[in-house]
Amino acid sequence: MKKLFTIILLSMLPALSFAKAPDCHNWPMNMTKSWLKNASITDIYNLDESRTKITLLASEKKEKDLYTQIYHFIFYDKKGNTYEVITKSDSSYEECSISDVNIYLISKNYTSF
Repeated sequence: MKKLFTIILLSMLPALSFAKAPDCHNWPMNMTKSWLKNASITDIYNLDESRTKITLLASEKKEKDLYTQIYHFIFYDKKGNTYEVITKSDSSYEECSISDVNIYLISKNYTSF
């Protein structure tokens, strides 16, 4: 019986040890789209938002309800070009725009027609 209890407890610990971070991808994504437009990299009206890939790479709890989040975005335009970006920003459950967004363009790939 002790072994069964220990196995159940050990199987549940990983699920209990991870706190869920706020889902704040919209703030860095919108700031990135504005940055892509202002930097004359692409016109955001040409982006195909339905194909955008969003991955939360890291979320670090800094204080009570304050997280630093790092996202990886891949934007696709209507011609098939891609723009790969990493962002870093602070967020909380109440406010996603606590800090500015640091934006790093990783790659841009153009298809030839």
